[in-house]
Amino acid sequence: MKHERKDYNRFQDPQGLIPEDEPVFLLRGQDVLAPDLLMLWAQRLRNRGGSSYMAVVVEKHAEKMVAWQENIKQKLPDLP
Repeated sequence: MKHERKDYNRFQDPQGLIPEDEPVFLLRGQDVLAPDLLMLWAQRLRNRGGSSYMAVVVEKHAEKMVAWQENIKQKLPDLP
């Protein structure tokens, strides 16, 4: 799997389920933009007839990100 950020190459797929050349994008809990993006993603998933269960799982994950940001840390995304 290919990360745009080279310092994220340490995140790997040990089971080999993601093709080596597939682009992957990682959103961290501290990223102030991430929760809104996940909520939008869940909405679009529903709009296209995707799994409502998966949308709920993603929305709950977004809520966990908001809680993290309120209690631990938040910041704009950056590059090294």
